[in-house]
Amino acid sequence: MSAHTSRGLLPPGVDTPGVLQAVLAAHDYLADPGLATACYLALRLHRPLFLEGEAGVGKTEVGKTLAVMLDAPLLRLQCYEGIDASQALYDWDFPRQLLHLRAAEAAGAADDPTALEQSLYDRRFLIARPLLAALEITPSVLLVDEIDRADDEFEAFLLEVLSDFTVSVPELGTVRAEVPPVVVVTSNRTREVHDALKRRCYYHWLDHPDFEREAAIVQLRQPAAARRLVEQVTGAVQALRGEDLLKPPGVAETIDWTEALVALGADALDADLATATLGSVLKYREDQERVRQLDLGALLRETVGRV
Repeated sequence: MSAHTSRGLLPPGVDTPGVLQAVLAAHDYLADPGLATACYLALRLHRPLFLEGEAGVGKTEVGKTLAVMLDAPLLRLQCYEGIDASQALYDWDFPRQLLHLRAAEAAGAADDPTALEQSLYDRRFLIARPLLAALEITPSVLLVDEIDRADDEFEAFLLEVLSDFTVSVPELGTVRAEVPPVVVVTSNRTREVHDALKRRCYYHWLDHPDFEREAAIVQLRQPAAARRLVEQVTGAVQALRGEDLLKPPGVAETIDWTEALVALGADALDADLATATLGSVLKYREDQERVRQLDLGALLRETVGRV
């Protein structure tokens, strides 16, 4: 068994989940032991990593950080309602094909229709979308973001690609990855993803971090923020998650709120400042109205008490 096969796609020297956790932290991603273990096993066993959880808990950032850590290009496929195989795999560059056709006709090369047609479907005219690019570029990190927004047919197609990392381009033949890409699939669980896809992957649920880790993440991403402000914002966001909101704020919103407050020159959070900057943390009018009806002063005082 080769060293590459036995180690999967782990970087040199990364031989335990704890070491990987430290390497991720060195690349500004503070993973807990569970996530570090999931990433380690996905890389070691060369299996797609399926990350599920609420929006804003850092799922997409895992793929981005792995790409930086592995010094590999990140190929992101953003899923949406109605996405199909052609939009994820490849497309033909019709304007360039048309120019080629006109040039061939002008040069008198149109006398052989078969040869002309073959030249139109040359690899140079193929636009590789993320799935095909991930098979052709070695190594690479393929981030399939928000698979729950796609439909069942696309999910089945993705499962087929991830099963053997090959795709068929009728005009060119079969494309097979020499080394399968690192694959990270994310879901916000707006609908249930089929078990067949989950079974193909290593599954991990990302929850909101505890207070200490969330504050550490915010401080890392907003180093100019005063420690007192970071702790107050983190505590306030965690309290807001306990309210009946349409979209509870994620870690991304905690970072955004802190950034906005720093931009205003704040080194502490009070009720008036919190009310004025709710647009950084709450993205629905109904949620903002509900929070404005709360006693924000009392909520912040409770936050200081917990800190």
